Amino acid sequence: MSTIAKAFDHGKALIPFITCGDPSMEKTAEYVRAVVDAGADLVELGIPFSDPTAEGDVIMAADARALAAGTTTKKVFDLVRELRRDITVPMVFMTYANVLFSYGSEDFIRTSRDIGIDGFILPDIPYEEKDEFDGICKKYDRDLISMIAPTSKERITMIAKEASGFLYCVSSLGVTGTRSSITTDVGAMVRTAKQAKDIPCAVGFGISGPEQAAAMAAVSDGVIVGSAIMKIIAADKPGTTGEVYRFAKELKDAIKT
Repeated sequence: MSTIAKAFDHGKALIPFITCGDPSMEKTAEYVRAVVDAGADLVELGIPFSDPTAEGDVIMAADARALAAGTTTKKVFDLVRELRRDITVPMVFMTYANVLFSYGSEDFIRTSRDIGIDGFILPDIPYEEKDEFDGICKKYDRDLISMIAPTSKERITMIAKEASGFLYCVSSLGVTGTRSSITTDVGAMVRTAKQAKDIPCAVGFGISGPEQAAAMAAVSDGVIVGSAIMKIIAADKPGTTGEVYRFAKELKDAIKT
C-alpha cells in the first residue's frame, strides 16, 4: 500500500492545502504544523507558479505573494526537509508541469522522494499525457494523483483504473475557490470510480466550511480544503496560526461525524 493510501486508514481524511511561501517559509511551517496538530491526515503543499490555471482568485493571489517574497523550488524543498523533522503524515506537492520541467522532471521527483514527499498533483496534465511523469513517479515509488471532474463522465472508469494513492474528485466546474453550494452529484462520481478500482476518493474544489466538508465526506473518503484556509492566511495578522488550527479542527470534527 502506498503511504498516501494509508492516510485513509483511520476514517474520513482531512487534506488541507497550503501555498508554500505565503507570506514566508517560516509562516508556512507554522501553518502546516497547525493543521497537522488539528488532525490533518495528509497535507497538500502548493509550489507557487506564475500562471496557476486551475486556481481561483484566492490561491492565485497567494501564489503571487509567495513568488514576490522570493519563494523558489529549492526553498520549498528546504521547507519540507525541516517539516519532516517532526511531521509524519503524508505530504504531496500540488504544482504545474513547468515547475518540474524547469527543475528537471526526474531530478524534481527524485529529490522530492528523498526529502519525504509522497506524491504529486499536476492539474494541467491530462490523463492522456501523464505517462511522461507517471513513469518517473513509479521509478521512485511516488504516486501521481489522478483527477476526475463532473465532465469526465465515461472517462472516470478509465482514469480510476490507473489511479494511484488517491483519486482527486473535482466537485465543481471551473477553478478552485469556496462556493456557497456544491450541486454536482459527487456520490455518483465516487461510486463509478470505485466500481473500476478500490481506491480512496477525496473531494476538492469549493469546500468552504465544516458543513460542506461533512456533506462531501459522507459520499467520499475525504475532503480537500484549500481556498478557505488560504483566505485565513491572507490576513497575515497576529493569531492567524491559531485561526488556521481552529478552522482545521472544525473541519476534522465535522467529517468525523
